[in-house]
Amino acid sequence: MFGSTELIVIGLIVFVLFGAAAIPKFAKSIGQAKGEFEKGLKDGKKKDSKEKLESKES
Repeated sequence: MFGSTELIVIGLIVFVLFGAAAIPKFAKSIGQAKGEFEKGLKDGKKKDSKEKLESKES
């Protein structure tokens, strides 16, 4: 996807734009969003498998 050079450049741009204090907050919010997304995928898969099981029983 991105090479190491591109990631370093993006990191420097983020550092300049937001400052050092905002980066941990930004990383935390990204981690929380990722967790919510994965939780939603997991719940969706459970719901789909439950619906398939119920349709087979009918």
